[in-house]
Amino acid sequence: MINVNTKEITETIKMIRDQHLDIRTITMGISLLDCADEDPEKACKKIYDKITKTAEKLVPAGEAIGRRYGIPIINKRVSVTPISLVAAASRTDDYIPFAKTLDRAAKTLGIDFIGGYSALVYKGYTESDRKLIASIPEALSGTDFVCSSVGVATTKAGINMDAVKEMGEIIKKMSEMSKDSDSLGCAKFVVFANPVEDNPFMAGAFHGVGEGSSVINVGVSGPGVVKRALENVRGEDFGAVAETIKNTAFKITRMGQLVAREASKMLDVPYGIVDLSLAPTPAVGDSVAHILEEMGLERCGCHGTTAALALLNDAVKKGGVMASSYVGGLSGAFIPVSEDAGMIHAAASGALTLDKLEAMTCVCSVGLDMIAIPGDTPASTISAIIADEMAIGVINQKTTAVRIIPAAGKKVGDKLEFGGLLGEAPVMPVHHHSAENFINRGGRIPAPIHSLRN
Repeated sequence: MINVNTKEITETIKMIRDQHLDIRTITMGISLLDCADEDPEKACKKIYDKITKTAEKLVPAGEAIGRRYGIPIINKRVSVTPISLVAAASRTDDYIPFAKTLDRAAKTLGIDFIGGYSALVYKGYTESDRKLIASIPEALSGTDFVCSSVGVATTKAGINMDAVKEMGEIIKKMSEMSKDSDSLGCAKFVVFANPVEDNPFMAGAFHGVGEGSSVINVGVSGPGVVKRALENVRGEDFGAVAETIKNTAFKITRMGQLVAREASKMLDVPYGIVDLSLAPTPAVGDSVAHILEEMGLERCGCHGTTAALALLNDAVKKGGVMASSYVGGLSGAFIPVSEDAGMIHAAASGALTLDKLEAMTCVCSVGLDMIAIPGDTPASTISAIIADEMAIGVINQKTTAVRIIPAAGKKVGDKLEFGGLLGEAPVMPVHHHSAENFINRGGRIPAPIHSLRN
């Protein structure tokens, strides 16, 4: 039972009305392991039937909770078992019908995204992994709501550099196949190190094999709330800054837990976790970059940005874990360039560079997210960017990811326009020196020595 006093209710109403507080997503995870069938048509029918039956009340429940508590619930989503595991039993080389089945289920349910067209290849490929990965460009270009991810590295396994090389090639191909929509296909695809099994956020959500049959995971938001709280401690020391962020994160997470428990009860599905990541939007007043600038930085990306982000991420986690016993997912602060008004401004002005973003990923949730680069960037350079980010995750024993968009036909200074939560992205420069010989070595970068902890 969650006890909320009158003052907390008043504060929450103000957060919703004036400071862009929302529940970013209610995500239902669904296991599809029991849908495997050697006949691919039967497997697809089982998948469609299970998803649409299990999640048939997800959207109505989300809308009912939003009306009851007056809090915007922006997205209702579904994540499923990595399809490479489910489709492995089917006698087929064509995995596109699986992607179209997921898309059809999403349309039937009226959800915003469905994640799990995924493969996990940390140490090597199965034949099913190869088929699925090869199909990703066509699958994402030919569907509206399907999201995909590939795990290529873990701290325990090291980095599968053969997969890293292929990811660069896949992303380039996907960019060309969706060039008429500003390479939107790339915005639905993530490459991971140390992916988590209970992530409610897209495009990287999938329902891990360690999860139950179905589960409700909730992702909260609230950068605007944190920014407004910090305005009240201008000029005070970093101890006051950290304490203010912790207290604010506590309140945000309590609301997330309330929504998660209500959704669990209404849907008769177990409550999993609250992911307390600060997820920004392109809306003014809802920016992680502006939080960092409120700490005293003239512009996000200048010297001091990494330290400010480290403080923010740590304080958010500390506040969140006091509000819920089941915090999971990614939990921290996201820095997607196209989805954050302050990041967009900083990148467009040249204050925020790709190198600085990489440094910031050492201390925040996830990694290089929604970054547009020139369309003529070689696949090997994209693979090298992925390799760098995977190394940060592996060495630091944290989840890192790359969602990067080589903007077909565009150059530095141009802009991609996605609209909605995906926002807009200024095309950022990359290094022109080649990493092709490095990427072509292939094989596996071994796990770091500190992975041997048993």
